[in-house]
Amino acid sequence: MEELQVVFGSLLFSILLWVIGLFILYIVISAAVRDGINKSVAGQFLENKYGITKGKDSFLDRDLDND
Repeated sequence: MEELQVVFGSLLFSILLWVIGLFILYIVISAAVRDGINKSVAGQFLENKYGITKGKDSFLDRDLDND
């Protein structure tokens, strides 16, 4: 029975690490894509032509460091 608990605990820990890692990867990729599009020639053209400005802030933009 203890072996089952060790395997199950190890599995949960492994899944938790994967979820945390994928979330961090999502944040990094989304920030890179957002900055890449905004700084590209096409992104600047769209902002100038259509007056597109920054839309809805994400929860990362509303953290305590920005206060």
